[in-house]
Amino acid sequence: MTLNRRRFLGTSAVAVTLGAPMLKAQATPRVVVVGGGAGGATAARQIAQDSEGAIDVTLIEPSRTYYTCFFSNLYIGGFRDMNSIAHDYATLAAEYGINVVHDWATGVDRDAKVVALAGGASVPYDRLILSPGIDFVEGSVPGWDLSAQTRMPHAYKAGTQTALLKAQVEAMPQGGTFVMVAPPNPYRCPPGPYERVSMVAHVLKATNPTAKIIIADPKPGFSKQALFEEGWQKHYSGMIERIGPDFGGENTSVNAADMSVGIDGEVIRADAVNVIPAQKAGLICAAAGLTDGDWAPVVPATMQSRMDENIHILGDATQQGDMPKSGFSANSQAKVAAMAIRGALTGSRVFPARFSNTCWSLIDTNDGVKVGATYEATEEKIAKVAGFVSDTGEAPELRAATYEESIGWYAGITADMFG
Repeated sequence: MTLNRRRFLGTSAVAVTLGAPMLKAQATPRVVVVGGGAGGATAARQIAQDSEGAIDVTLIEPSRTYYTCFFSNLYIGGFRDMNSIAHDYATLAAEYGINVVHDWATGVDRDAKVVALAGGASVPYDRLILSPGIDFVEGSVPGWDLSAQTRMPHAYKAGTQTALLKAQVEAMPQGGTFVMVAPPNPYRCPPGPYERVSMVAHVLKATNPTAKIIIADPKPGFSKQALFEEGWQKHYSGMIERIGPDFGGENTSVNAADMSVGIDGEVIRADAVNVIPAQKAGLICAAAGLTDGDWAPVVPATMQSRMDENIHILGDATQQGDMPKSGFSANSQAKVAAMAIRGALTGSRVFPARFSNTCWSLIDTNDGVKVGATYEATEEKIAKVAGFVSDTGEAPELRAATYEESIGWYAGITADMFG
């Protein structure tokens, strides 16, 4: 697919009609989507396109420009520029007739079927899709909260945080120290922190070869571990040290004021620190009373909330079974939910739910690896059917082809999201 990028030209480019109390005074079924990422944007476009005007679709997303978290590590590594991961919603509005509303959804009245917006308006729905991504668990890294994110960025919501982390890495003194505090399971994009370490190492190898990278990791293992460790030894020998739970990696604290990280009582002075805290469903899910603990449980076959059949939840926010929290997963789940909603509201045919996911990671120039699986819906969960992962010791030509495959996937999924 070819990615078409268009500049957003003010609020006139979107059909914002919130002055009317009911948005559209007609009997057309109304679907409201909260969150314009891999899940929400895909679902909105799919429903609008496939219903051919039979369903009124409103997409609520506070950002006018959306930066994909997937491929943001490649920006840090210098393989992409920021514009290449930036997307707008003009095509969804102009070509698919979606009402794009740039505001924050602050609450859901499930009895009245209304979404409240920060700007004071209310948007009614017949079916609601929540795809809000992640928020962070307060206090999960002692000494860190959102007030510390300018000195110790998380960069797990892409955009300004990603640019800030890249700038801090590039500003490190010669021989300096970069520390990542990795998150506990479950979290967005399981290979993501380790691809990020690879991209930071790629930059430092070229500009600051005596620098050190330390990973404080609360997990005993991580996605694609053998592949990353093989790649680190090959490309960045001696630069990267991972401290797992056996050596105190789960007992980590930070002090943003003096840029220090405590690991099991030992204090490390750092020049750049990337803190990726424990994660939970985006706040709107808890505000709507749809979470069980940190995540929102769903019915696998339809992605409906287990608390409310009129609400579907997608992507990173969900508690659904075996699928990882990834952009590919959210996109796959969005198509299942869109089909279920279209069937419920228009009587169109609904097919059995099938899901898939692949996560690509770049270790160094043309050294791409991947992991993925197919899934099916059972009564209890989305269950893995079959999977695959790159092998250690693969030929350079295969690794280069895997990286090229990821570039094609990015163009395809963003076209699927934004049109």
